[in-house]
Amino acid sequence: MAEPLRLGISTCLLGENVRYDGGHKLDRYLKDVVGRFVDWIPVCPEVECGLPVPRESMRLMGDPLHPRLVTSRTGIDHTQRMQDWIQKKLPELEKKDLCGFIFKTRSPSSGMRDVKVYTEQGQPSRKGVGMFAKAFMERFPCMPVEDEGRLHDAGLRENFIERVFVFYRWKQTLKKGRVVRLLVDFHTDHKLLIMAHSPQILRDLGKVVAGTKGKTPQTVFDSYFITLMKALRLQATVKKNVNVLQHMMGYFKKIISADEKQELLEIIEQYHHGLVPLIVPITLFNHYIRKVAQPYLKRQLYLNPHPIEMMLRNHV
Repeated sequence: MAEPLRLGISTCLLGENVRYDGGHKLDRYLKDVVGRFVDWIPVCPEVECGLPVPRESMRLMGDPLHPRLVTSRTGIDHTQRMQDWIQKKLPELEKKDLCGFIFKTRSPSSGMRDVKVYTEQGQPSRKGVGMFAKAFMERFPCMPVEDEGRLHDAGLRENFIERVFVFYRWKQTLKKGRVVRLLVDFHTDHKLLIMAHSPQILRDLGKVVAGTKGKTPQTVFDSYFITLMKALRLQATVKKNVNVLQHMMGYFKKIISADEKQELLEIIEQYHHGLVPLIVPITLFNHYIRKVAQPYLKRQLYLNPHPIEMMLRNHV
């Protein structure tokens, strides 16, 4: 990659002893596998806002939309301390040129969803969002974000990492300038990838690319990117991947043998029925694309959306 790909992450997930009990929540996959391809920007809201390690545990209380952050036993209110820190931290993170963020599951500061919020009577409900996570997502609404618990699901993990690399490539494109030719190239490279998430939104994006006349580059690029990230948040399913694979078959009608076409069809069918993971038909398609030098498919990032060493498509 031309420049580092930076991801924000809750510090405890990298094995740092910053939790309230003096421990950590090391995630080996994130640190040892994903960490080979990204520069981590660790963030621990509790420690960075000035609280010690170890410390009394905290929880959210009150209105789930506007909760207070208080210590669990003594009831000390740290809401303003955390809010003041967040207001200073978000501009700092904006300068880090992040391409995504991985939050700690159900943390009162960093949980993305299902965080317990307690009533004054001590009754919990999982309707909250961590204070820092909420502010971060409001500040960067299009940035890929996920919590580490959901990343244990192979499909959600592949979807998140894919979005991160698309986000990175988009930022690299913007650095070259908001030029229509560059937008056309970006869209062409990602067509099949987008199709695997939403054929309808692919058509919508095609209209954005084709309808630039009379519009400012800022308007066109912003409209395209917001719609693109909306599409990629929709998880690619087996059915939608099969549709893309069958679509790619059309480019080989007259340039590979009947036996080779039959082999491709059989592998697609095996994937469709859950007998092989997605990496199997993808590998075979890459073989034939190299063999016949099919120019359109050769540039499709659907075939190589993220480093193969991550083995993300070995499990979907």
